[in-house]
Amino acid sequence: MCTAITYYTKDHYFGRNFDLEYSYKETVTITPRNYPFNFRKMGRKNEHFAIIGMATVVDNYPLYYDAINEKGLGMAGLNFPGNAYYNEEVESKDNIAPFEFIPWILSQCATVRDALKLLANMNLAKIDFSEQFPASPLHWIIADKEKAITVESVKEGLKIYDNKVGVLTNNPTFDYHMFNLNNYMNLSIEKPLNNFSKKLDFDIYSRGMGALGLPGDLSSQSRFVKATFTKMNSISGDSESESISQFFQILGSVNQQRGCVHMGSDKYEITIYSSCCNMDKGIYYYTTYENSQITAVDMNKENLDSSKLVSYDLIKGQQILRQN
Repeated sequence: MCTAITYYTKDHYFGRNFDLEYSYKETVTITPRNYPFNFRKMGRKNEHFAIIGMATVVDNYPLYYDAINEKGLGMAGLNFPGNAYYNEEVESKDNIAPFEFIPWILSQCATVRDALKLLANMNLAKIDFSEQFPASPLHWIIADKEKAITVESVKEGLKIYDNKVGVLTNNPTFDYHMFNLNNYMNLSIEKPLNNFSKKLDFDIYSRGMGALGLPGDLSSQSRFVKATFTKMNSISGDSESESISQFFQILGSVNQQRGCVHMGSDKYEITIYSSCCNMDKGIYYYTTYENSQITAVDMNKENLDSSKLVSYDLIKGQQILRQN
């Protein structure tokens, strides 16, 4: 499963943990402005905003997991099995396949407000990329420097939520996650107060006891609470180094370690990669499960007026600086 967050210091950041038991040979992929997007039901778009993100490239098409565009809009798709529902095509709507949703939004929207205008007439249609790549059950977070929203296509229709915490995990639906936060309003970064009984004396025997009850398991509802608490109370300097370091620390609070979530046979869910995008500068930072060193790809160092995809294989081997 996965966790996505937004984070704001001097610049604006967006990224996620990608948790799964196997890799799809994903790469950091830049889609320049003149790469032709051929949408299945919405025609061809020859010119658009440049995009950088993590994708599996199949038949020269970027199947993005998460990405930002050159205008500072970010978007990520997270697993949503059992709840995601894609409709048949609707003649009066803009029919978009789930795998096209990130390119559809990021290719032409500069802000969340722009995205909301497109969403008003959009239908997420039941269209597979191919037999080998059927439509994944997903929901999405879309964010700019001012706000974030969550988009869920369910049986009741297309639901759009104002995401005030800038966090998304997996099941259940987003409205449940937000309501569930009510159960944790007693958590604090301060020392706990004795509200139990004035007749008893309690010993604050450890630091951090104000957050007793903060979930630590790897379920999606617990990761939502922990990531939200960690992010909302997070403090860092506003330099690039301090900001991205803190971002990865927040994601690290909900990382998945091999061996803790058994998927059957000899498979275990892990955090395959973590990403952090500087939405203002167009830089994609990432770490992988085996490589904790932060690696950066700057979209502005490529020819963004090109028509050809640019992909960088992930550096997965651990990078160790030996001091002696």
